[in-house]
Amino acid sequence: MRLKRLCLEQVGPIQRADLKLGDLTVLVGGQATGKTIFLQFLKLILDVGAIHSQLLKYGFDWENNRNRFLEIYLGEGLHTIWSANSLLRENGRRIDLDTYVRKHRRSEKQTVFYIPAQRVLSLVEGWPRPFQSFTSSDPFVVKEFSEQIRILLDKEFRIGSKHSRILFPQSQRLKQPYRELLQKHLFRDFQLRFDQQGGRLRLVLANSQTRIPFLAWSAGQREFIPLLCGLYWLLPPSRVSTRNDLEWVILEEPEMGLHPSAISVVLLMVFELLSRGYKICLSTHSPHVLDVLWAIRIFKTHNASPQKVLDIFGCKKTDSTWKVANQILKKEIRVYYFEPQTEDGKIEAQDISNLDPSAPHKREAGWGGLTEFSGHIAEVVAKVITAHSRA
Repeated sequence: MRLKRLCLEQVGPIQRADLKLGDLTVLVGGQATGKTIFLQFLKLILDVGAIHSQLLKYGFDWENNRNRFLEIYLGEGLHTIWSANSLLRENGRRIDLDTYVRKHRRSEKQTVFYIPAQRVLSLVEGWPRPFQSFTSSDPFVVKEFSEQIRILLDKEFRIGSKHSRILFPQSQRLKQPYRELLQKHLFRDFQLRFDQQGGRLRLVLANSQTRIPFLAWSAGQREFIPLLCGLYWLLPPSRVSTRNDLEWVILEEPEMGLHPSAISVVLLMVFELLSRGYKICLSTHSPHVLDVLWAIRIFKTHNASPQKVLDIFGCKKTDSTWKVANQILKKEIRVYYFEPQTEDGKIEAQDISNLDPSAPHKREAGWGGLTEFSGHIAEVVAKVITAHSRA
């Protein structure tokens, strides 16, 4: 049965988050409002058997105990988010979490690829860390992501004993217009290459004059390159649109460390994933992301040409990019604001999918608070200008 709705109640800071999932589902809200908790439970519901298999493979034992399992899966100390009052519902059906953590639910089939906010932790000296190198305090999704991109680089890009292959630009993974935009906004005149130092393999940024190691990369490059590896995993170099059994992509804070122009390119590649048939859930703190989604909603309402989607990103029109833009205008996009309740500080998820700047409720007009501060600044500046003109 396909997952269409997921509801969490009384889980950590979340009072209630009952989300109908679209083709693209976007979560906004302040820090520590439960967005990551929701996404991790989404992964658990869809991939519990694969999670069990991975943990058992690497020697973890939770003895069919729910709290021990949550400690291993969510990270040290986080088992306390689940209480006697906690509820989890899938398509309206209540899930017994105690049953879900039993080991017999093993499976090799993975349907979700999770790109966590802490993805920069996956690279040490320019190479992905293996699963076993992480500590018990690290969430499962961080360990799994790092292991998956390590396997990707080790098995799909290394060539025998030679490690001079270019990882970016990579014509077999990304369309030329995407590569051109990434070169312009993120890599400049550099390529991402395999290199060796002291017998150890690493990634470096290189041009004809120099090689720059991981620790000297810009903050945006350190954040983006693990994300790029994740995108490579999701975009196999074949006529097959998706990777293996994967159906869902969870992406946390794609904007981290990036200039708005680079954020736009990342969103364009998110749209590429959508056009290939992946369902996507992402969290964001960037008003830039919702600017784009608002524009897409307006385009759909007014039957705009797919060219307008490409115009947003300054993306070159080709047959393939036109198809992506056309597909996006057919997708269901839903946006939820994880809103603190003033009475008790608990969080409720509010549907703000219309993204109407003139909506009577501030949570929608302010796009989940993302534009609240800039609006406040404009209001204060307007008062100063008015007072000065009267003086």
